[in-house]
Amino acid sequence: MSDSSPPEKLWGGRFTGPTDAFVEAFTASVAFDQRLYAQDIRGSIAHATMLAAVGILTGEERDRIVAGLTAIEADIDAGRFTWSIAREDVHMNVEAALVERIGEVGKKLHTARSRNDQVATDIRLYLRDQIDGILAQLVRLETALVELAEREAETVLPGFTHLQAAQPVSFGHHMLAWFEMLERDRERLRDCRKRVNVLPLGAGALAGTTFPIDRELTARLLDFDGVADNSLDAVSDRDFAIEFAACASLLMVHFSRMAEELVLWNSQQFAFVDLDDAFCTGSSMMPQKKNPDVPELVRGKSGRVVGHLMSLIVLMKSQPLAYNKDNQEDKEPLFDTVDTVRDCLKAFGDLVPTLKVRRERMRQAARAGFTTATDFADYLVRRGIPFRDAHAVVGQAVKLAVERGCDLQDLTLADYQALAPQIDNEVFAALDVGASLNARNHRGGTAPAQVRAAAARARTRLASA
Repeated sequence: MSDSSPPEKLWGGRFTGPTDAFVEAFTASVAFDQRLYAQDIRGSIAHATMLAAVGILTGEERDRIVAGLTAIEADIDAGRFTWSIAREDVHMNVEAALVERIGEVGKKLHTARSRNDQVATDIRLYLRDQIDGILAQLVRLETALVELAEREAETVLPGFTHLQAAQPVSFGHHMLAWFEMLERDRERLRDCRKRVNVLPLGAGALAGTTFPIDRELTARLLDFDGVADNSLDAVSDRDFAIEFAACASLLMVHFSRMAEELVLWNSQQFAFVDLDDAFCTGSSMMPQKKNPDVPELVRGKSGRVVGHLMSLIVLMKSQPLAYNKDNQEDKEPLFDTVDTVRDCLKAFGDLVPTLKVRRERMRQAARAGFTTATDFADYLVRRGIPFRDAHAVVGQAVKLAVERGCDLQDLTLADYQALAPQIDNEVFAALDVGASLNARNHRGGTAPAQVRAAAARARTRLASA
């Protein structure tokens, strides 16, 4: 709930007139930053605990503050809390409610603290929680990809370059390529979390505080790895949010590439996979349509997240030290980035295990695109023909097959021997798509045995997540 009634401003001592109604609404952030309430209350409880530990609060005052904050959190959780635009933001709403609930002692909570270091702490706590949730969802999706790769290790897929059929690959190998993309994203997010997990609280408005605070204690209470060393930087830094948005943008670029392939593969022209009905919709006009809406929408949402990255970079580019009101604009793009990434992760995490692979259709497509031409060239090299000469012979064979409207496997031995007398019947084994797959039997190759080995290594990496 929201309430626009104008309570007395907690900062209004030097003002003689009320805030203009439009300005009040224009500068308020509570409509979106109220989602930080759990982190705000957690940070306030840690702050009160620290103040009591250094003798600024008594034990009884700390207990009353903690009990009041805990009750406020319960009210917010239950939807019983009234949010006031006139109180501007989540911090002032919670603090004002605390004073109303426990009286004058509630006003002591803000000792040795500013909203500048408070909001910086809240955002870091929030983002740390969200990164942990995203990492868990990434592991779920990656696990589904590994399971699919193991199941389809021997399934032949035409691999593409320039969207032209190039060489046969294992469909499982392709799924593990997706896995590697996401594994880099997971590694980047884990590294980003280290820079998120630094405590700004104690920096005050910009210069620290005259009170004998114990920032290391607060850091331990909030599970931060350390404290920010410079008060000016602590309150004005949003690098961590930009870095997260950059990691999220790369993740969404990977999702977009995956989505593009799913859309192509699901089309009648490719027909390599079938998407479950749960992830598709129909047409209001064309009753035959089954549209791959989920991957299409994921592909579209990548632009949204990349746009948020640009917004955050531009937001910070001209700000002098230290805190500026501009930074209120960091939350909406950050929040939407988090929401979008988590929704897309859930969508793909649910979709991948239901993916239906059309194995025979893939094999036919691999046979039809001259995808074993490189294997033919390798076969000629093993018979003593230099690779460049072998390349030319294969090109002539492909030209002949194109003229006849057939595949390389359909040419006769006589056709081949007319191009190079060294060719014998073993050429047909070299042209088999299954043999092509198995021939690339080295780490990183597409042989089914290597796909299974890579999947096993992937499981080991996920087990340590």
